[in-house]
Amino acid sequence: MTFCLSFIVFSASGGLVILVLTAGFGDGHNTAAYSTAEAFRRLCPGEDIQTSDLISEVQPRIATVLKNLYQQAITHFPSGWRLVYRMLEKSDVDPQDSAWLAPLVRGLKEKMETLQPRLIVSTYPLYAALIDALKKQQVEVPPLVTVITDSISVHRIWIMQPSDLYCVADDETQEVVVKLGVPAEKIRVTGFPVSLQFTETLPPESYRTGVQRILYLPSTTGRRVAATLASLEPLLKAGVQLTIPVGKHSSRLYHVLRKFTDALPDAPVEIIGWTTRIPELLRTHDVVICKAGGAILHEVLAARIPAVIDYVVPGQEEGNAEMLLSRNCAYRTTTAKETGESVAKVLADGGKIGQQMRDNMLSISVPDAAIKTAQVALGITDSK
Repeated sequence: MTFCLSFIVFSASGGLVILVLTAGFGDGHNTAAYSTAEAFRRLCPGEDIQTSDLISEVQPRIATVLKNLYQQAITHFPSGWRLVYRMLEKSDVDPQDSAWLAPLVRGLKEKMETLQPRLIVSTYPLYAALIDALKKQQVEVPPLVTVITDSISVHRIWIMQPSDLYCVADDETQEVVVKLGVPAEKIRVTGFPVSLQFTETLPPESYRTGVQRILYLPSTTGRRVAATLASLEPLLKAGVQLTIPVGKHSSRLYHVLRKFTDALPDAPVEIIGWTTRIPELLRTHDVVICKAGGAILHEVLAARIPAVIDYVVPGQEEGNAEMLLSRNCAYRTTTAKETGESVAKVLADGGKIGQQMRDNMLSISVPDAAIKTAQVALGITDSK
């Protein structure tokens, strides 16, 4: 759970309008929002789909500072972030008492007045507080559907303000939300909305060629990344291929990756910059090394690829990791050496353990969760 705000809004004035608002503070909230929006495009073809970063539009300087602080905290100061995360459990989010939230309330009100929405779907809890503030101002608001992007370890902030309906990833998360005080009849298990690419047939050239392949999604410090790459050297020398999509970490990790490839010029390593092919890469590799983010671990499930979880953001990602570990679908490591050893285990004996992990994921993989989420959201309007 991070400071990312996302909504799907429907217009009551004739045609269906879908507006996705995102602050871009975390991949989980963004993935859920964009994927659900894409599902609406399929369910409601020809309708107007709009996206907007409301925080960046209304509070651009604050948004930039918060994004940078969050990224620095989870990467370099996890213990500090754990403290902040726990403090939020004991605090109330009240836009009436927060100077930086008041402009967001006004911004949302202006959008609602312009679009006249009949439904709002949120993938971040803060918007429930903004909606609640508008209700207190006697503003007429549409039904609210909240997509909870945490798994198992659900932060209390998700239910501080009411929602007409909650969508959760799995049965365990539903039980947690009920214990937090939400009536069971207000919760639907839909899976975590991931890209609809996971439901599509792969192109023939994407299929495995018989060579084992590791997908590494680096997110830790440069020193840890360098050590992890070193732990994979024996596998690379044995002919295993390594793919590294660096995305937003390209500049931060440039020197680390350059030093590694210079030292092993003949190693089968492919480094990719920003890419939209993550769903394809997950489905065409034999194991992935990644953090315990809500989006990536549900993408792991959608692709049914064994995971080695090398980093868990304290508090918010612990439930995500538990989701896979409790079902023997992944390994969790705390050192680079353990990461290399765990990858080797998954690939050993022709990938025997890896195949067992894939089989364990079969009953909990929901590649079409975005469609299910959109259908539930549409259903609540039909029942009104």
